[in-house]
Amino acid sequence: MPRFASIDIGTNSVLLLVADRQPDGRFQAVVERAEITRLGRGVDTHRVLSSEGMEATLSVLVAFANEARELGAEGIAVSATSAARDAKNGADFIAQAKARADVTVEIIPGEMEAQLSFAAVAQDFGSEAVGPLLVVDIGGGSTEFIYGSDAGTVAFRHSFDVGAVRLTERYVRTDPLSPDERGGIEAHLRDTFSALPPPPPGAMLVGVAGTVTTLYAVQHQMATYDAEAVHGGTLSRGELDALTDRLCAMPLDARRSLPGLQPKRADVIPAGALILREAVKALGLDACRVSDRGLRWGLLAHRFGSASSRS
Repeated sequence: MPRFASIDIGTNSVLLLVADRQPDGRFQAVVERAEITRLGRGVDTHRVLSSEGMEATLSVLVAFANEARELGAEGIAVSATSAARDAKNGADFIAQAKARADVTVEIIPGEMEAQLSFAAVAQDFGSEAVGPLLVVDIGGGSTEFIYGSDAGTVAFRHSFDVGAVRLTERYVRTDPLSPDERGGIEAHLRDTFSALPPPPPGAMLVGVAGTVTTLYAVQHQMATYDAEAVHGGTLSRGELDALTDRLCAMPLDARRSLPGLQPKRADVIPAGALILREAVKALGLDACRVSDRGLRWGLLAHRFGSASSRS
């Protein structure tokens, strides 16, 4: 079976997917990996990728690309999102990625990011939804919302410049968050999400990316992350409210030791939780389903989803 790979370079993390394309066109994962490199550190303020963030990300990119080739991937699709979009030196990062990892990084616009994430979710959850499908993709620098129609097509999509890293850098100065800092984040999110159109009746919300999967893992105290257990899970509005309050009130050192929470994500998880909580509130829904498959899966299908796709 033909084998391909995708690498998703986000503001906070880099994710690898190597998968075999089955005869029916669906992909079966061979290897999935994720590393937090914080490419987007300081981008919200300075609009440049830091040397530290670039080096950490490039090192992981080289390792992931080499692993994909060693596993026999015929092609590697690589995307970069919010941090690379916003930074003045994004072209420099792309050039270094080509020189060191021999891959071509495509900086994709927010609307394309939204569409690819929706495609991945629709494949796994579309048959389960009794009405329209909604997707929220919370990243380090941006959050995408996608509304699907009953026919499974995209009816609305938008990328907002609110992410777990961006809001942490913009608002958080104390440990744990002060009431004023939390209030500032919540007010900004309420104002931002007020632009969302009302969701269609009967819609089901699915959250993707590391913030959402981490919140589910923390809620269920997973000492070892289990993608199969996370994928398809549900976070209720009540669980999300209580978990957000807990994370915002907890000092950083205590968060770092929580089962289910990667220590490198501990500083930005309160802001991430607030984004998901305010998103659910803005949509007027009672729960959020959880997907462990996001942009990297949509990118793989987009680039290599048929025998005629280029490699």
